[in-house]
Amino acid sequence: MTALYVTSLAEGAGRTTICSGIAGHLLSSGKKVGFFKPIITGEKEDSDSDALFMKQALSLDEPLDDICPVIRGQDNMAGEVRKAYDKISSGKGVVIVEGVCERSIIEALDAKVIIVEDYSKESKTKLGTACKDLEGYLLGVVLNKVPSSRLDSVSTDPQFSEAGITILGVLPEDRLLFTLSVGELAEYLQGEILNGTEKSGELLENFMLGAMTVDPGPEYFGRKANKAVVVKGERPDMQMAALETSTRCLILSGGAAPIPAVQYKAKDKNIPLIVVKSDTAATVMAIEEALDKTRFNQVKKLTKLTEIMEKHFGFQDVFQGLGLAS
Repeated sequence: MTALYVTSLAEGAGRTTICSGIAGHLLSSGKKVGFFKPIITGEKEDSDSDALFMKQALSLDEPLDDICPVIRGQDNMAGEVRKAYDKISSGKGVVIVEGVCERSIIEALDAKVIIVEDYSKESKTKLGTACKDLEGYLLGVVLNKVPSSRLDSVSTDPQFSEAGITILGVLPEDRLLFTLSVGELAEYLQGEILNGTEKSGELLENFMLGAMTVDPGPEYFGRKANKAVVVKGERPDMQMAALETSTRCLILSGGAAPIPAVQYKAKDKNIPLIVVKSDTAATVMAIEEALDKTRFNQVKKLTKLTEIMEKHFGFQDVFQGLGLAS
């Protein structure tokens, strides 16, 4: 049994995303894969959404509390993590561990490590120190959310190799991996879905605001596909225009119910209408906040993730480092 420890130097770097991609590749290679995410804290939330997502994605039998245990206090923290890990690792070929960057825990698990880092100009400096701290355990680093225009230059940048940093992957920024579903957005906005509830799982690739121009028509709304459109509740002309284009949901601000013609057209095209009480400006702000907090926890995102990682991630290097390569 092998432990692969995926960590980061800051929250929101995409650890669960990388865990998902590696787990999927391992499964397709015939490996029996486990997942473990210890929470180092004094208090536990109701559940950990990342661990729940991985449990479902990997069809794991272990209880969520065992996959995502709370380790209380600092006394013998690494030993407690090891005991919890032993509880879920039996019978697994590889256990992917998502956790904080803590060498004592990594040593206790005798794990190989991947650091996931949001790319920035300061990446080399921050990673240099962490890589030295994890010497002997580190397989390498994944640079995540790299702007597409910089992929080639980052991939060939010698500054990382000169600093002794092994780059396992340079992954492009892709909004589809960190977007919301129709249902998640409605819940966050405390909105009422009037129709098309079966479309709640659809992912929103783009967002548009109907109030940006005086008379937006289908040509304006046709600029973006698979989108959510925020429109004032008292503007049925904008609503009808948006419904003529590739729209995944229409958000009507101000609490006003849509007129029958809009309801009929939305039902005919099976485009959910979401009525929210907040005004347009507050609704847009709430959407921005929701997007900042969104996580990789949708099964529908796995296809896109697989496509990205197959092209930009060094699976063979990782598997060799884990002693799994054929």
